[in-house]
Amino acid sequence: MFTGIIEEIGTIERIQKGACSAILSIRASMVTNGSKIGDSIAVNGVCLTITSFLPYGFCADVMHETINRSALIGLMSGSLVNLERAMAANGRFGGHIVAGHVDGTGTITQIKKDDNAFWYTIAASPSITRYIVEKGSIAIDGISLTVADTKTAEFRICAIPHTIRATTLNYRKPGDLVNLETDIIGKYIERFLNFPSGKLPFSEPSGPKKQPETSLLTREFLMKHGFGAGS
Repeated sequence: MFTGIIEEIGTIERIQKGACSAILSIRASMVTNGSKIGDSIAVNGVCLTITSFLPYGFCADVMHETINRSALIGLMSGSLVNLERAMAANGRFGGHIVAGHVDGTGTITQIKKDDNAFWYTIAASPSITRYIVEKGSIAIDGISLTVADTKTAEFRICAIPHTIRATTLNYRKPGDLVNLETDIIGKYIERFLNFPSGKLPFSEPSGPKKQPETSLLTREFLMKHGFGAGS
């Protein structure tokens, strides 16, 4: 698990591409401290496993599914990437729950300066924006950010100067593709709501049939307690 608080900006030194996979060689210094082979590193918000260390950084494998779902396919030698180690058990939770499992990609359509901050407008599929709520959290290339407002096919965030300087947002421009991971809590709620009342989303053990219990978690219950649209 990650928090979306970027530790350093790394550089792609080399990409070895296979038929449906790739090996990334990444120049980094901070995230290798205390890390070992098998540890997880979020690279632009994608959870990857350290497979080996280099004098200047580390290597990580990228599988077919990850390439298909993320913007990593557009990386090349010299590309800058956000890096974060997995959260330590005794660490501070400065951002939000980031799994490192990207839901898909979005495209930056506009960047607008507002005094000392910048507004980023990002176009995304409704299959992603359905989980994005105003004032909720979103991970953009692994950066934990707060959603300012959202529509059917786009949303906006406002980034402060420190966040821009400390991440690859400083180098982004309209037309760039970014990785998006929505808040996992909304996806769990939808999963349970879509199961018929009394049925569980996993196999029940064999044995005498028990009378199914009626779930108290319903759409009406959530609406009544403030989880409806516009709350």
